[in-house]
Amino acid sequence: MARFIFITGGVVSSLGKGLMAASLAALLQARGYRVRIRKFDPYLNVDPGTMSPYQHGEVYVTDDGAETDLDLGHYERFTGVASRQSDNVTSGRIYQQIIQRERRGDYLGATVQVIPHVTDAIKAFALSEIEDLDFVLCEIGGTVGDIESLPFIEAIRQLRNDLGRGNTVSVHLTLVPYIAAAGELKTKPTQHSVRELAALGVQPDVLVCRSEQPLPDSDRAKIALFCNVRKEAVISALDAKTIYAVPLQYHAEGLDEEVLRAFGIEPEADPDLSRWAEIEDRLANPEGEVTIGVVGKYVGLPDAYKSLNEALVHGGIANKVKVKIEWIDAELFESPDSDIAARLEPLHAILVPGAFGERGAEGKIASVRFAREREIPYFGICFGMQMACIEGARNVAGLAKASSTEFGPTDEPVVGIITEWMSAEGVQKREAGGDLGGTMRLGAYGAKLDGNSVVSSIYGRTEISERHRHRWEVNTAYRDRLEAGGLVFSGMSPDGMLPEIVERPDHPWFVGVQFHPELKSKPFAPHPLFASFIAAAVKQSRLV
Repeated sequence: MARFIFITGGVVSSLGKGLMAASLAALLQARGYRVRIRKFDPYLNVDPGTMSPYQHGEVYVTDDGAETDLDLGHYERFTGVASRQSDNVTSGRIYQQIIQRERRGDYLGATVQVIPHVTDAIKAFALSEIEDLDFVLCEIGGTVGDIESLPFIEAIRQLRNDLGRGNTVSVHLTLVPYIAAAGELKTKPTQHSVRELAALGVQPDVLVCRSEQPLPDSDRAKIALFCNVRKEAVISALDAKTIYAVPLQYHAEGLDEEVLRAFGIEPEADPDLSRWAEIEDRLANPEGEVTIGVVGKYVGLPDAYKSLNEALVHGGIANKVKVKIEWIDAELFESPDSDIAARLEPLHAILVPGAFGERGAEGKIASVRFAREREIPYFGICFGMQMACIEGARNVAGLAKASSTEFGPTDEPVVGIITEWMSAEGVQKREAGGDLGGTMRLGAYGAKLDGNSVVSSIYGRTEISERHRHRWEVNTAYRDRLEAGGLVFSGMSPDGMLPEIVERPDHPWFVGVQFHPELKSKPFAPHPLFASFIAAAVKQSRLV
């Protein structure tokens, strides 16, 4: 039977519950346990798919096509366990299911209430698809005391009774602020947070205390006394130099051992953390540095490109170099007096990431042109591939009016919306004017690569599977003209209908992909495209 670890946060948000959950899972995995991590989000959106990146950060997409919280990206990157639709649920999705059941009459006329109907639905989600697992880690979004998270806290209280105390452990992450004027760490916020959680029926077994200063032994003893936990179960969590140092740091503080002891399991041997030690060493001792320019539209919030940021770091790990990212607002290049060369010429490579909408599109097209003409390594992802095709159509193939129907009616729809395509489940259909949520080509799709292409040599094979999230596709009616201009369609969907990869073989490194390879990259297994892209940047750095 799988054991459950419930992870809550208190005092303030953004303390790093997701990283802590991912690190704990990685430590348990390193001890030989089978793990899975889940995220409960208390907001009323059904999923984050229609939320602005400035509101929520990146939308992380799973193989089975779920649009999920960005913390699931941390979970995958730290454990290598592929996330699923069943690993993320929101209040909106729970209430949507309950209302649909009520309308069908499934409740047989009963009054539908938060308890038991909402809490039962949350528990059912937590208990689904847990066969062959040793530990299921469930992260509760938000902060203890928030009204919207109350049904989730109540659900885990019930689960602790349902499953038995020996099968569940509660880990609570709090802030211990440092007051510079007093020169002291203050434990009172942690005491109040634990009291709030305990008042809801959940007594923490392990406390993880974020702080800017080391937690003195006296403060650790004080927290243990007032919060009713063992002193050894008060874990200090200082800021780390990189997120990939966090598992080693938590192990040094004894987090994994204390969680196991809370289950009544005495650790028998140290976990094998060699791969994390190697990653930390490569990050701490790089053999060089490259600068990558990311020309996007959400650059004001790096979390909007969280997986992309990490995949570039992974490419650096693969090449033993530090990756410095220059976040560049694409709209800067749409002004007639903008000096694009001044911003892009010092870079060792240029990347245009995914996006939606016309804002910034012309700036991205200008960036593609600069990379093509100056022979700077270029990587276009999703929207970035589409802009590469439009740029090639306009400036090489002579189609001056080339554009995307996403931006409005156009005489040359090099990029357009499709309403029908083939997937592993059969023909998929959608309406151009349908709801935004769930109308995209989402999740894992296969592709066949040209055996003589650059990308097939990068992957080392001719059949791949990658994750998608988009509505518009490159129009194959323009394939011949684009290829005549040197932009080769080197990867297609298995039925040959949808372009998946374009490349310029005569360029030092120029690849555009319709999918999101950053979603499958991991520090211990960098995605081959990112490893190759950074290798090209390293070569470029020697030419500058």
